[in-house]
Amino acid sequence: MKAAVLTGPGKIEVRDRAKPEIKDKTDVLLRVRTVGLCGSDLHYFHEERVGDTVMTYPVVLGHECAAVVEQTGPGVTRVKPGDRVAVEPAVSCGVCDQCRAGRPNTCRALSFLGHPKERSGALAEFVVMPEESCFPLPETLTFAQATLAEPLSIALHSVNLAGDLKGRTVAVLGSGPIGLCAGLVALAEGAAATYMTDKVTARVRAADREARARWAGNPLETDVVREILERAPGGLDVVFECCGKQEALDQAVELLKPGGTLVLVGIPLESRVSFDINRLRRRELRLQNVRRQNRCVGPALRMIAEGRIKVDFLATHTFPLAETQKAFDTAFHYRDGVLKALVEP
Repeated sequence: MKAAVLTGPGKIEVRDRAKPEIKDKTDVLLRVRTVGLCGSDLHYFHEERVGDTVMTYPVVLGHECAAVVEQTGPGVTRVKPGDRVAVEPAVSCGVCDQCRAGRPNTCRALSFLGHPKERSGALAEFVVMPEESCFPLPETLTFAQATLAEPLSIALHSVNLAGDLKGRTVAVLGSGPIGLCAGLVALAEGAAATYMTDKVTARVRAADREARARWAGNPLETDVVREILERAPGGLDVVFECCGKQEALDQAVELLKPGGTLVLVGIPLESRVSFDINRLRRRELRLQNVRRQNRCVGPALRMIAEGRIKVDFLATHTFPLAETQKAFDTAFHYRDGVLKALVEP
């Protein structure tokens, strides 16, 4: 089969690789139809790391995907050949303390699709995943929409962790695909208003027009804290930090009202970040970390299918597998108004 292989910093080659095989009775062989390029993929592509995970070469990236079932193991009952599916990229063991406590996203033996040290990724013609990772699609959903359910699931989990948002005021700092989804989910869950920021013009425009922010702005062009607090003088209830930048963390602290919650969605490249502890302490601010998502792929698919969340605007660019290098270059450099680049193996 053909696969897009990251062979070095910023260099992708389409190579022949052995077609993966079913090994476990609950394995499913998938013919990949659509793959979304995530911010973590772009960090691996350029910075050679995400958090404390350092790149090893060669590797096939890609975890946001939708596919068609090609073959199933003898124990599979959830899907059959020909079914269209969305794929949950995280595979948990189901037996550790975290899984038993309803936290499969922090499983002690978690393996992740497209992680350089765990599972070869979806930027290939075929991939094998366990049946519990395969979610059959309603006829109304496209492969692109199913692929976008993965970043939407992270946003949904983040909003769930923030608590009841009905009538509350919210900021999203970093309006990439996950941030845009967070803004949409916050409104869907009853938030009174959202304020959104990003350094990329196309994302600010999307936050304003598509994510329906009350105000959206670029911190390179304006004092976003001042602009937001002029519109919400008492401060905000919740801030979703979705870019992993120190300056956004500082902005979040200034934006939150006493008793507010900072939800840390973005992944900093640095191993340490800092806060003005006196600002946090005196306002009794709560910090909530996010680890990917927890059983939110199914609910995300339903939100799209029911029309509660419209994600089509995110898929701005589509490339064949042969042009995966171009897809990464376009997404990493924010060219041509890109929000989400999709690859179709």
